[in-house]
Amino acid sequence: MAGRLMIPLDYPDASQAREMIGKLRGIPCYMKVGMQLFYAAGPDFVRELKDNGYSVFLDVKMHDIPNTVKGGAQSVTALGVDMFNVHAAGGSAMMKAALEGVELAIAQNPALKRPLVIAVTQLTSTSQSVMNGEIGIPGEVPDTVVRYAQLAAAAGLDGVVASPQEAAAISAACGSGFRTVTPGIRPSGSSLDDQSRVMTPGQAIRQGSHFLVIGRPITAAPDPRQAAENIIKEMIQA
Repeated sequence: MAGRLMIPLDYPDASQAREMIGKLRGIPCYMKVGMQLFYAAGPDFVRELKDNGYSVFLDVKMHDIPNTVKGGAQSVTALGVDMFNVHAAGGSAMMKAALEGVELAIAQNPALKRPLVIAVTQLTSTSQSVMNGEIGIPGEVPDTVVRYAQLAAAAGLDGVVASPQEAAAISAACGSGFRTVTPGIRPSGSSLDDQSRVMTPGQAIRQGSHFLVIGRPITAAPDPRQAAENIIKEMIQA
């Protein structure tokens, strides 16, 4: 179950990330490298994580013309990541181009493992009013999330990033093998921070979430290791 827990290394440099990794040593969780750390520490830090035996989710949310995303996907696949993401809003051609980039990298180096390619639907910080009034998408958030998930599945992607509140609907629409990666997980009593659509770890597992992204409730805890172990226990019980 620890392999379904993703811990975001949201730090401005590799030294701070290494400090947190040291506190969690021995827990076989996914490490999520987002834009802040990747832009600061670069591919070498991802290689370091892989050399230390971690699964890596490279969370850089590619969203560009298809050919550019194809090249980006080829590069991160060659880097050895286990998962990366694109924006479903980029459309079917762009998502298919990401898969083409993956296959190009593997053709050049058959020893590479094929990463999971997932699509961002709506950020968990996106509220109904923001989606309707600012982004300009009408309707309800869950309906938009499921529509994007279906688009990603039709393009051949492995899953989506979505709120845990939409996990069950995505599974019903796209099949239980279509993965859901769910941020917005907050243990009971935790601060919501900048999340709008949240669940506890146990609730998310029961709703069908495949991977739980849990940051500040672990990384900002007085004892990050104990916090992670408590969450893993709750996931197992669920």
